[in-house]
Amino acid sequence: MIDTTDLSQLDAPQLREMVRTLVSTVGARDREIAFKQATIDKITHEMAVLKRLKFAAMSEAFNAEQKSLIEETIDADLAALQAELDQVVPTEHDKGEKKQPKRAPLPAHLPRREVRHEPDDTTCGCGKSMQRIGEDVAEKLDYQPGVFTVERHIRGKWACACCEKLVQAPVAAHVIDKGIPTTGLLAQILVAKFLDHLPLYRQERVFERAGMAIARSTLAQWVGECGVQLQPLVDALTAEMLQSAVLHADETPVAMLDPKAKTGKTHKAYVWSYCTTQFNPMKAVVFDFADSRGGHHVRAFLGHGEARDSGWKGSLVTDDFSGYKACFERGVIEGGCLAHARRKFHELWVNNASQVGEQALKFFQELYRIEREVQDYSSENRKAARKERSQKIADALQQWLIGQRQKVPDGSATAKAIDYSLRRWTALTRFIEDGNLPVDNNWVENQIRPIALGRNNWLFAGSLRAGKRAAAIMSLVHSARLNGHDPYAYLRDVLERLPTQPASRVDELLPHRWRAPCSAA
Repeated sequence: MIDTTDLSQLDAPQLREMVRTLVSTVGARDREIAFKQATIDKITHEMAVLKRLKFAAMSEAFNAEQKSLIEETIDADLAALQAELDQVVPTEHDKGEKKQPKRAPLPAHLPRREVRHEPDDTTCGCGKSMQRIGEDVAEKLDYQPGVFTVERHIRGKWACACCEKLVQAPVAAHVIDKGIPTTGLLAQILVAKFLDHLPLYRQERVFERAGMAIARSTLAQWVGECGVQLQPLVDALTAEMLQSAVLHADETPVAMLDPKAKTGKTHKAYVWSYCTTQFNPMKAVVFDFADSRGGHHVRAFLGHGEARDSGWKGSLVTDDFSGYKACFERGVIEGGCLAHARRKFHELWVNNASQVGEQALKFFQELYRIEREVQDYSSENRKAARKERSQKIADALQQWLIGQRQKVPDGSATAKAIDYSLRRWTALTRFIEDGNLPVDNNWVENQIRPIALGRNNWLFAGSLRAGKRAAAIMSLVHSARLNGHDPYAYLRDVLERLPTQPASRVDELLPHRWRAPCSAA
């Protein structure tokens, strides 16, 4: 470090070096300030738009249930934006700042459970024992299905009479700073909304019957803040999943409020699902919400930038949707879905009693019978069995399809079914050459099914941000379910540990690595 107290003692090279250092430091600080200001401007603009949407007369265009769903979405978005803003610019409480209204005490009739926090050592540095002179009490609201209780966190104050030294156990870190809900209550709300398809206005009624009225706007704020805190965990799950050599991908539509419409209209958004295969020891599914079905959303998720060699390179098992095609041009290997091909012949047989459809189904039946037999094999043994047995059936099916195609007119349902398989034959039979490749996309379709069941309740997306938050939390709860965990127990423990978990060890909280605490077990 150059001493700048007396510049007259510096020679010309030292002065030039000092100027370069100062210019570099000032430039770095200016860039940091500009980035923070741009982030602040973006967040405050989003908050202003949401507030206008919340109080605008256009909300009258919705029916009562839609209005409730959108209002809770907006409240959650606002809370999430405020949490992000606090991370960029921590809230400062000036002396002249208007005092916040005092929180009402929790109802006296609720059962209480005391949790005491005392210092590890109450011996003063002078050698004398400290005396307990008082305590601070903070109450948090806990919930077990059907029953509210209150946790009374008591922090004793210990003082030394001769030294006037005060010692007290620190306040435990919480996922919502100074919030009243326990992690158990937060986990209950998130699991009910994103796994059990129970929107917040219905949860509000459930809680009221249990003896504690919690406004849905408050529930929405908690959901928004939890979404921000859990996002790094979802990012880590995504990064680790993209290290897998084989993935499934599929997409399903959901309704999202059209931000450009002046009335309560929605347009079709999509939840994209990516997951590891049933052969992979890592069980994970990640949902990605997007406002369209464009293929650029897939490329962005897989990390395919402008450089041709960037992004994930592996085998992606999909249907025949064109949005995936650009990825295959960037080095991704296409794995076809045998179930989609089979389904077309099944429709021929069911709807038209087609003999072609019936015979084709017999070929597919043999291929699937082999798959059931080899599903527990190692990758090498599975590949060997497929090469020996499945290859012969696939070759016979291909020759039979070519012969049948010459007998049916163009444009017929039979011709379309046959053309679908022949056009994608290389992708459909690629599983024979790769023991890690599944024969179809049914695994990911089973993961998407809960979305289809609950889309009218939990994902009437009021905004792109709300959809992404729902997708992120669903990624965690469904990945926990895939790994055999109780999603509630998983989320409760993660929310408890997350505030103090070092960023370098966040992967310990991922669903496929998480282990239930002894008390929870």
